[in-house]
Amino acid sequence: MALAAVAATVPTAAQAAPAAPAATTTVTAADSGWNDYSCTPSDRHPRPVVLVHGTLGNSVDNWLGLAPYLVARGYCVFSLDYGRLPGVPFFHGLGPVEDSARELAAYVDRVLAATGAEEVDIVGHSQGGMMPRHYLKFLGGAEKVNALVGIAPSNHGTDLLGLTRLLDLFPGAADLLDTHTPALRDQVAGSDFLRRLGEGGDTVPGVAYTVIATRYDQIVTPWRTQFLDGPGVRNILIQDVCPADVSEHLTIALADRLAFHLTANALDPANARPVNCLSYLS
Repeated sequence: MALAAVAATVPTAAQAAPAAPAATTTVTAADSGWNDYSCTPSDRHPRPVVLVHGTLGNSVDNWLGLAPYLVARGYCVFSLDYGRLPGVPFFHGLGPVEDSARELAAYVDRVLAATGAEEVDIVGHSQGGMMPRHYLKFLGGAEKVNALVGIAPSNHGTDLLGLTRLLDLFPGAADLLDTHTPALRDQVAGSDFLRRLGEGGDTVPGVAYTVIATRYDQIVTPWRTQFLDGPGVRNILIQDVCPADVSEHLTIALADRLAFHLTANALDPANARPVNCLSYLS
């Protein structure tokens, strides 16, 4: 749930703006080597990587660190904008999570058609690490996805350090979330969406899951709720890898080289390299 502090401004912006098709992010990042639909996956990295931004993120800004990192290592990398609201530019991931999962499904099909690959790997931050689970579980995504890597994912929702428990104390507050920022509503711990997502277990067969969390996460709280249960799951607390790492919810995805290394290991476990505090330098 990236940039949650901005969320308070979204209802006003959405309410004031005229109803119109939501603008897409115009920068494609092709100049940096990703979102290049002519990219052909290599034998070493046969699966394209689809990057899924977080709440109030977008397909470019969320990935200015990780996307070039993966491109430099030989991956075909793609990123989408999803969950756009009318009249709200740049800040996406605000629509109902189920609708966003359908957008992801269509985007994965586009990437597979362009690259000729049989499967993709998905890397998501915050909501982008949780939302694909709906795609995997209910929209046939498990047949098209090899691995899901969640960086600070909102897998079981958040209480925002307890702030979400205040919603019931302010008449109309929950209705405001429902109307103007459905994705925030869906990510509140205990929401109807998360209850349905969790029924029958956190995972689906055939997909490898990795969660990379930080104990300093101030958005998806408690941080332990990010972890998944089930076969094929690897849960990593980044401070277990390097106690000196002080990344919080945003920096772990935007700039943390340890998280980048751990992501690369999850995408190519057969060639995984040891990660420690010195990995910042490589």
